[in-house]
Amino acid sequence: MDSYHFSFSEYLYKLFGGTINSNTDTFFFAIIDIGIDIIIALIIYLILRVIIIRYLHFFTKKTKTHWDDILSDRGVFRRLTLIIPAFILHILLPISLQSNPGILHLLQKVLNIYITFIIAYSLNAILNSINDIYSYFQVSRSRPIKGVIQAVIIIIYFISILVFISIAGNMEFEKIFIGLGTVSAVLLLIFRDALLGFVAGLQISFNNLVQIGDWIVMKNAGADGDVIDITLTTVKVQNFDKTIVTIPTYQLISDSFQNYRGMEESGGRRIKRSINIDLASIKFCNQELLDKLHNIKILQKYIDNKNQEIENHNKNIEDTDLETANLINKRTMTNVGMFRAYIDAYLHENANIYNSRFTFLIRQLQSTDKGLPLEIYVFTTTTNWVEYEKIQSDIFDHFFATLPLFELQAYQNPSGRDIQNMKINN
Repeated sequence: MDSYHFSFSEYLYKLFGGTINSNTDTFFFAIIDIGIDIIIALIIYLILRVIIIRYLHFFTKKTKTHWDDILSDRGVFRRLTLIIPAFILHILLPISLQSNPGILHLLQKVLNIYITFIIAYSLNAILNSINDIYSYFQVSRSRPIKGVIQAVIIIIYFISILVFISIAGNMEFEKIFIGLGTVSAVLLLIFRDALLGFVAGLQISFNNLVQIGDWIVMKNAGADGDVIDITLTTVKVQNFDKTIVTIPTYQLISDSFQNYRGMEESGGRRIKRSINIDLASIKFCNQELLDKLHNIKILQKYIDNKNQEIENHNKNIEDTDLETANLINKRTMTNVGMFRAYIDAYLHENANIYNSRFTFLIRQLQSTDKGLPLEIYVFTTTTNWVEYEKIQSDIFDHFFATLPLFELQAYQNPSGRDIQNMKINN
């Protein structure tokens, strides 16, 4: 190889001998030798790359596993082949430049720096491939590693820069690393978000606070939607209006947010809504109203049992001639109590409502200037948002429509039309 270089260089020297003086012949031969080595390295690299890439691509497509396809798609093999010409030049240059140690030393530095960054470049692809492979497993939803992968990539490139400084400046790597203590404050300032995000990402992952696909609400950040990505420094949330909100990872640790994952995993979603009853429409049930309500099938058993209970209680109470006294002194059913019993019976028979697994509660709240709130506190058998809203709407449509049957009225603030009617009647 050395004699080949010498013969070819001598030929070129004789070819251009008329324009080259004796003081530059050594440098001229060095340039020619370097050019020959580069050409040889490139030819070998191109041949090996075609063979390796084609063979590996064919092999990965034949296998049933996904991980090798991911490595191929991420360009891991293609990036690793970039090291080939550097290794070839590491072999050829010492032979070609025996008489030019200065140039050889400089080129070896360049090759070492090149190899360092090619290794970092390849490791970047390998780590991203690991994240892609990991995403195929179910555990990736609860334990995402993308933030950790990004942190490792940053560390790799940071070490590559230190190696570059060490090679270019002829400095020992250990001394450079120790000397970083003097500029640590500046580095902390530069990489503040990355460091905070890295620590927060570890806390989120280990504590399983957020997963991809979770519905979270964070009012301070304007987030109300599904988590679509978790990185080293940010969490991306796609709101239900399809806008994207980017939240710093450490903000999820420092501030509070609401995660609906527990609701989705439980299989039931809560309905907590009140019907405000106009206090003026609440009254005791007379026999006519009781007879009318007894025609409602799901209330018949309740009315019969309640009538028997009231009759047993009222046996020892003396009758008077005043009907109002009878109503006051004796136990009597009210229309609002009957309506509450109807709500309970109706929801117990509703297939879309859990009646035993979760809290099932129909209750009165404190009366206000808006009337008497009857609160419905139950859980639907689905967590799907669209289905949930449909079930909830159907239930309250029915209850509002049945209020007149109980001779009740829902409270409603007077509207402009009400005031206008009052003026006409007066």
